[in-house]
Amino acid sequence: MKKILLPIVIAIGALAFFSIFIVKEINQAIVLQFGDPKKIISTPGINFKIPFIQNVVFLDKRILNLDAPPEEVIASDQKRLIVDAFARFQIVDPLKFYISVGNERVARSRLSTIINSRIRSVLGTQRLQTLLSADRTNQMALIQEGVNNEAGKFGIKIVDVRIKRADLPPANSEAIYRRMQTEREREAKEFRAKGAEMAITITSTADKEVTVILAEAEKQSQIMKGEGDGQRNKIFADAFGKDPEFFAFYRAMQAYEKALIGGETSLILSPDSEFFKFFGNIKPKKD
Repeated sequence: MKKILLPIVIAIGALAFFSIFIVKEINQAIVLQFGDPKKIISTPGINFKIPFIQNVVFLDKRILNLDAPPEEVIASDQKRLIVDAFARFQIVDPLKFYISVGNERVARSRLSTIINSRIRSVLGTQRLQTLLSADRTNQMALIQEGVNNEAGKFGIKIVDVRIKRADLPPANSEAIYRRMQTEREREAKEFRAKGAEMAITITSTADKEVTVILAEAEKQSQIMKGEGDGQRNKIFADAFGKDPEFFAFYRAMQAYEKALIGGETSLILSPDSEFFKFFGNIKPKKD
């Protein structure tokens, strides 16, 4: 009896093992019979299939990430740009997905092609300046809409499409860098030229003001000197008027001081010259 029950139990166990399958929370399943879809299961739990006749294909029902390869885009102004984009998608129709692409690997390849094609068609109609501005959000909405229309044929919904990075090609970057460097050098030369011009203007203005100030000071000094000379002459005239003899004597003493003291010049005059008139009036002292 045991020999009969044991094979039966093993057969029932094997039948149960190949008949029962579990759908997890993150999955959805398609039951196939000789490759022909028979049932779609979207809710998690334990399910049954006909062993050896039916098989199960599991598909992820989470939101999945797709990192598309970088793509070179030529803007409407013929500027080149390397665009690196990514997308988030979800399998919303398992049957259509299985029939059209079969598995996730093929779906990712098809989606990458669609995304890059849509990026070129949308961004290629815009100027480079637009692609690098805040208006890029509107362009990404158009890209997502176009990709969604294509992805819907595969039972896929595109949740989001974004640009991770938008860079210029290396050759263009070098050219732009050199152009920026040339522009900065030109601006620096302009600033230096303007500074030199301002320095010359300031120096010229300062020199002009110095000349005017010195001329005004010279004028004032000449006026003051003339007034002083006039005042001095007036004093001399008044003094001469009060005591002409003393004034004549004083002037003679000044002349003697200038003529006879210092220097190597010889002066030959007659003893009775007018220059020595005050010497004749000097009487010797008596002891």
